[in-house]
Amino acid sequence: MSETAVAVRGLTKIFNVPFRRERIVAVRDLNLTVEAGQVYGLLGPNGSGKSTTLKVILGLVSATRGSTEIFGRRSNEVASRNAVGFLPENPYFYKYLTGAETLRFYGKLCGLGGMRLKTGVGELLELVGLTSAANRRLAGYSKGMLQRIGLAQALVQDPKLLVLDEPTAGVDPAGSREIRDLLLNLKGRGITILLSSHLLSQVQEVCDRVGILARGVLVREGPLEKLTAIENQIELVLENAPDALMERIATLVRDSGARIVERRMPQTTLEKLFLEATREERQD
Repeated sequence: MSETAVAVRGLTKIFNVPFRRERIVAVRDLNLTVEAGQVYGLLGPNGSGKSTTLKVILGLVSATRGSTEIFGRRSNEVASRNAVGFLPENPYFYKYLTGAETLRFYGKLCGLGGMRLKTGVGELLELVGLTSAANRRLAGYSKGMLQRIGLAQALVQDPKLLVLDEPTAGVDPAGSREIRDLLLNLKGRGITILLSSHLLSQVQEVCDRVGILARGVLVREGPLEKLTAIENQIELVLENAPDALMERIATLVRDSGARIVERRMPQTTLEKLFLEATREERQD
């Protein structure tokens, strides 16, 4: 039985607008579970509640109702964050520090030191492809390099759960591809990843399960393969099939000598699923 990394139960978050008798419901009755070792994508339009949900899970924002847990500990307990690495959408770095100094700084904040920290900094720089820029000040880093050093600092304490809010925001296609490859690497190492992203093609390449939010409500949720499957249709992938077989497929496939290599449900794209799931909210 797999371990539950993140559990969200009945989460509702309401913000009161100062000096105006208004309340904004950012998240409404949200339930979701992220199993250990999974890569979970939280999707939604701007203002759908993705960042708010991540902040509540991390204990940075208090829930109005409901509860969130990380590896069985409630998010409002400081101890729940010991196993978590976090990269916010707009991280702030001290631009006068070098890449190596930045990781040493965050490592010390996490209580690391000595040879463990020294070795860890080198390994992380190599992991994110910044070994050659280790002694360059962050002021000279590109946006993609800053995102990668941000990922490195999120990994500095060897977390079991990595939470990423728009990890490729503002990054060019080449940098986005590098970050995608890094996420696949981390997935292969068994690290649980919870991320929000607008790059649906990237999410489709790395995520095992997704949830789609619209106006704070979870409108679709489940395994990626199941969500993108087109219902009531079956694909037959044939090997060595003659042209005539396609014309008489219903009656000849058994006797033609062709071999059915694969039988599966054809897939739509995550982008089409996303647009369909949020169409009603956009029209409103």
